[in-house]
Amino acid sequence: MSRAQAAEAIRAGRVSLHGRRVTEPLTWVEAREPNLRLDGRRLKNAPRQYWAMHKPKGVLTAHGDSRGRATVYDLIARKLNLGQEGKWLFPVGRLDLDSSGLLLLTNDSIFAERITQPATKVPKTYLVKVNAIVDEAGLARLRQGVDLGRGERSGPAQIQYLGDNGRFCRLEITITEGKNRQVRRMLDALGHTVLKLVRTRIGKLELADLPPGEFRRIRPDQI
Repeated sequence: MSRAQAAEAIRAGRVSLHGRRVTEPLTWVEAREPNLRLDGRRLKNAPRQYWAMHKPKGVLTAHGDSRGRATVYDLIARKLNLGQEGKWLFPVGRLDLDSSGLLLLTNDSIFAERITQPATKVPKTYLVKVNAIVDEAGLARLRQGVDLGRGERSGPAQIQYLGDNGRFCRLEITITEGKNRQVRRMLDALGHTVLKLVRTRIGKLELADLPPGEFRRIRPDQI
């Protein structure tokens, strides 16, 4: 259930604790309490799921869209066929509409929080195509951190120059933060525009050869 549905079920008297009906949703219980029941059935934690997805460009990291654009949930429903279990998967962080690459999906909120919290400093790596040649001074600024506007500043980043064709250049950028559209705003701060952005790695987990729009289950040893 959603939290709102669960609260409604509690108020309706469908939940019991140690054989006594509980009607107050704010009642504190341990998550592994063996005597917590819904409609007489003992409650237990749902099996934890961890998936890697290659989010395609043009797909929203959102549950729905008023303009009818495709979302990651459309792909989950079409590709994974998990039924009710798939309903409660959610993205770990975001990738904007024009970006693609590695996106994690789970029903484990504690895992998701540890990945996204700035304090844990989980590195995220991106391949970036820029509309100009970023010079050494610009690379040094990106490595040190730049003013992103709106009172925000990027922290130190790892930058690898991958080459250019005389007009555009390609960079590999690794950051340990997750500010909104951060990589694009970092290049904006230099007066440049990101033409293409692909997230290739989160921590040690790599996108590798996973095709756009496809999923693979994350192994226990990788979690």
